[in-house]
Amino acid sequence: MGGIEGSEPPRKRVKVPPGGSDSLSSNSSLTEPREPYSMAASPSQQGDKVAIGSKGIIKRPEFVKIITRALYSLGYSKSGALLQEESGIHLHSPVVDLFMKQVNEGKWDESVDTLYRIGLSEDIVKSASFMILEQKFLELLKMEKLNDALDTLRNKIVPLSINVGRVHELAACIISPPFSAVHGPSSLDAAGSKSRSAILEKLQKLFPAALMIPEKRLEQLVEQALDVQRDACAYHNTLDSELSLYTDHHCGTNRIPSQTLQVLEAHSDEVWFLQFSHNGKYLASSSKDRSAIIWEVKDNEVRLKHKLTGHLREVSFVSWSPDDLQLLTCGVEENIRRWDVGSGECRHVYEKTGVGLISCGWLPGGQGVFSGLADKSICLWDLDGRELECWKGQRTLKISDLAITNDGKRIITMCRENAILLLDREAKCERVIRENQMITSFSLSKDNKFLLVNLLNQEIHLWRLGGDPEVVSRYRGHKRSRFVIRSCFGGLEQAFISSGSEDSKVYVWHRDTPDPLFALPGHSGAVNCVSWNPTDPYMLASGSDDYTIRIWGLDRVKLKNRDDEDDNNHQNGINHHSNSNSNGV
Repeated sequence: MGGIEGSEPPRKRVKVPPGGSDSLSSNSSLTEPREPYSMAASPSQQGDKVAIGSKGIIKRPEFVKIITRALYSLGYSKSGALLQEESGIHLHSPVVDLFMKQVNEGKWDESVDTLYRIGLSEDIVKSASFMILEQKFLELLKMEKLNDALDTLRNKIVPLSINVGRVHELAACIISPPFSAVHGPSSLDAAGSKSRSAILEKLQKLFPAALMIPEKRLEQLVEQALDVQRDACAYHNTLDSELSLYTDHHCGTNRIPSQTLQVLEAHSDEVWFLQFSHNGKYLASSSKDRSAIIWEVKDNEVRLKHKLTGHLREVSFVSWSPDDLQLLTCGVEENIRRWDVGSGECRHVYEKTGVGLISCGWLPGGQGVFSGLADKSICLWDLDGRELECWKGQRTLKISDLAITNDGKRIITMCRENAILLLDREAKCERVIRENQMITSFSLSKDNKFLLVNLLNQEIHLWRLGGDPEVVSRYRGHKRSRFVIRSCFGGLEQAFISSGSEDSKVYVWHRDTPDPLFALPGHSGAVNCVSWNPTDPYMLASGSDDYTIRIWGLDRVKLKNRDDEDDNNHQNGINHHSNSNSNGV
């Protein structure tokens, strides 16, 4: 595998010396505790005291009302009316029905009078009255009945003594015409044909839910139930579009890419680095063979698009532009090349006289390129190669990963063997996070909130970067004794961790568990790097000293014959290239 002995400066991926709830849950009630009821009571006689469901915690009247509300929301008015008639449980009381009818018909003063008969608190009555009278005011104003509008404002709205700021805005509509110019299009819309439905929706949020069932309440409860199931799913890696109401949700390990779907063999030496594009349509690889390759992902198959040649040294890094139209490649202590993804042509070469470049990355927006240098500084160039900034001193190592946050404010790099530098470009300050072991590589999460750090002692640490940075998880199981082994985030919402390993396997963890779910065999040499497709949670790539790249996907046989007992065995996918089964961890 070409390890470098002694203290000789590293020339490739470094050889490191050996060393030391608020959500709905299945046990939570949807409503307040039910009242005691007689076991002999029938639903037709004692419907308001009968509970349903296996746990007896769902009140029948509330359940029926929520279903009725859903029917009306879905446009099934006849079915909603029929359910009320058949169940004897009405969606609203007669006085609330009258109130809603008056609002829909624009009988504003009558609806305000009805408010006092519903049994609401004084604060709610005042707030609701303000909404209704404001609507009356706007409609009068739109009909150019200025005297009536002024009377409503003076004698109806002002005496409520609330929302003084809004009262002044309404007054300005009268004294500073034209109306549309002074108060803007929002008030014109508020007095339009859809305004009365809108005011009812606002009133609904103001009223107690028992009086006016919230819009789409049934949908909210179902979504909460799905959220709870999804959050409780240990191996969740299923798109929301694949969730079903027919069965409880549970992902087995068959939802994690564990089967070799392709073996890519275009490199002629060790594969050192892999990275999928942001849109998931491309994969870039770099190699000791001094080349990089752009692969195209199409119809769940990865195909060679361009082989990029021109570097005189091994290619250690690649980095996609924010729009995925360009790619950077970095030769070991050499230069950075910028490539056009469509044509495969080199657009520019970035270099610094007398100093080799060791890493590369893009500024947000793709308007600049930055790199770590062999003299341990960090430099930033515009696309034409003009140097914009340079941070000198102990800013990076000769072999170091480099990342920048999505807002472009912080550059992250290894500044010492056991320390990572957080360089704030905007605040002009620096912060260092330290490990007790030598750091070999790191990976920044998509949301910039977490950093995955690979260590000399065969551990991977997950750091939370917000506030005071801290280690929140540790992962173990993979093998590393000599070379830099890279890891990555992946899966749906980056809920999983994957890493290469010197035992020729690919390891996969859930972010919440320290022990691996899988150790995937297939490669015949150390697995140096992995990359998870950011738009396809079922596609993972790995690069190895055996000169190959493996594309991992779902085991379709296991997926079709899903069985929870098999999932508990953590059975690995079948490499269709070899006809042999292998067990996972």
